[in-house]
Amino acid sequence: MIDYHFDWGVIARNADKLTDALLLGLWLAVVSLAIGCVIGLVTAYARVSGKWWLSRPVWLYVEFIRCTPLLLLVFFLYFGLPEFDISFLDKTQSFILSLSLYAGAYMSEVFRAGLASIPKQYVEAAKAIGLRPWQRQAYVVLPVMFRITLPSVSNNLISLFKDTSLAAAIAVPELTFTARQINANTFRVMESWLTASALYLATAYLIALVLRQIERRYAAIR
Repeated sequence: MIDYHFDWGVIARNADKLTDALLLGLWLAVVSLAIGCVIGLVTAYARVSGKWWLSRPVWLYVEFIRCTPLLLLVFFLYFGLPEFDISFLDKTQSFILSLSLYAGAYMSEVFRAGLASIPKQYVEAAKAIGLRPWQRQAYVVLPVMFRITLPSVSNNLISLFKDTSLAAAIAVPELTFTARQINANTFRVMESWLTASALYLATAYLIALVLRQIERRYAAIR
């Protein structure tokens, strides 16, 4: 039996690097979710527009992204686009684009379901008081839809945060990449990966707690 001796001093000496890496992962997830929500909202409206020339391309995008592993999408955008002389993105921007497109496909389905679940009497009441179409969307449809879909948006943020670990594949210095570097430089395998796992778990749990409070505060009125 191998007698492994833990040395947590390695983690203490690299605490600043791990903190920066964790914050970068959170930033990647939040930015990607924000862009994904914009993509999802636009494509959701296209899906419910009733116009096939809008809904069909969006359906193809959603199905293609949902059926493609995220890591392959990351590799294609980072390594594949330069082959077509598209190289204006650095590795961080390329990963954000990959994660945003991925999030957008899922948020499209979330928002489409949210739009379909809005009680008809809300829209009818808005029409009755003379609101214009854009006003009905801005003041009635969108606020109610976001309140209905908030739990799904919250779950997607947690999922995207965990998915940022794939950025290590293209050397973005987030938490997994940093833990791998510490492991490679110090050969402290257990300390590196146990710490990374604990940070992912604690951060995801904290995000969940905060988002649950927000969900209860803005729960949709049924």
